[in-house]
Amino acid sequence: MCWLLGGSQGDIANLTDEDILKGDRLIFYNRKKMLQRMQQNPNLKPPMIRYGKKIEEVLKRRPAKGPLFPYLCMVRSGDRATEFKQRCDGLGIKGVSLHSYRYGWAERAREAHYPLRCAQENLGQNSAAVHRAYAKNAAVVNPSLDEWEELVANKIVDIDKIPKVA
Repeated sequence: MCWLLGGSQGDIANLTDEDILKGDRLIFYNRKKMLQRMQQNPNLKPPMIRYGKKIEEVLKRRPAKGPLFPYLCMVRSGDRATEFKQRCDGLGIKGVSLHSYRYGWAERAREAHYPLRCAQENLGQNSAAVHRAYAKNAAVVNPSLDEWEELVANKIVDIDKIPKVA
């Protein structure tokens, strides 16, 4: 789920069935670090993320009620990271941490030309600079303007659905 949503390991570990609207295919998750800001400003809302087939497949394998990850939500963050590292070491995987999934998600989003504002929301970042730092290793080839115009004209890209950068 970290790979698919871009959430932090703590935010994903604490997802529950109440964070999911299956009929609308939406996931809401409150970034732990945003809770204080949201208490101070009731107009701030958690990101609403529409999910696709890959997340739907994961959800089918998770409990229908309560925490999606009952064991992980009870484990301290540092212990989750240690356990992940131990499993990677056992498999001979080097240079990967739970946080790597956030970087990987940001790089995939940039390579797919996912709108910056949407990427920032998914990652829970207000700063475009922070998002760029996460996505710095992405190999991006921008479409030419005429290609982009053709995508928009053929409704392959619906510019009315792309959030405007504030």
